[in-house]
Amino acid sequence: MLAAMTKKRVAVVLSGCGVYDGAEIHESVLTLLALDRAGVEIVCTAPDVSQMHVVDHVAGKPTGESRSVLVESARIARGKLTPLDALAPGDIDAAIFCGGFGVAKNLSDFATKGAEMSVEPTTAMFVNALVAAKKPIGFMCIAPVIAARLVPGCELTIGDDAETAAACEKMGAKHVRCAVTEIHVDARHRIVTTPAYMLAQRVTEVATGIDKLVMAVLEFA
Repeated sequence: MLAAMTKKRVAVVLSGCGVYDGAEIHESVLTLLALDRAGVEIVCTAPDVSQMHVVDHVAGKPTGESRSVLVESARIARGKLTPLDALAPGDIDAAIFCGGFGVAKNLSDFATKGAEMSVEPTTAMFVNALVAAKKPIGFMCIAPVIAARLVPGCELTIGDDAETAAACEKMGAKHVRCAVTEIHVDARHRIVTTPAYMLAQRVTEVATGIDKLVMAVLEFA
């Protein structure tokens, strides 16, 4: 099993750097750690677009600055990052989307439009291509809203937040309530989801769910 896993190549999709305007850093690092422990080759990636806005994470308020999702994501990737539009399904065996408000602000406009959301074009093309190629995809935290919009009839979890769950179902997905340390597996669509910081109160809870998500994605791969 381990020997097979060492040959796998998994994309980790980021949406900036920081929970309020980009990728959730704990979730991102825990994903990278779980993948590295599994012996896979990691390809960090992000779309080359501007952030919706930049948030001062101390004050919790927008700063008026402008930043690049790609450049900010490179902070988490330690500078080694592939632009999303340069990555094709044939280059990887699976993909995992980390959470954070960047998913709802930069990879989509869910933060402002809810169930009427659209997905950032490069991100939408990437996900649609993965689905067509039957490559497994993991989504954590708020990221499952992307699956809800792009994969009709898919099953997913964001935990138990009623408003977000209702938005996912309005977009055509089936929401399944799930504990923070658990995952939901949609075998038909090869989609794995976990609540992460949609529910978590401790980083250890996030780690447990992400570890399970990573292993389930790798089993599909």
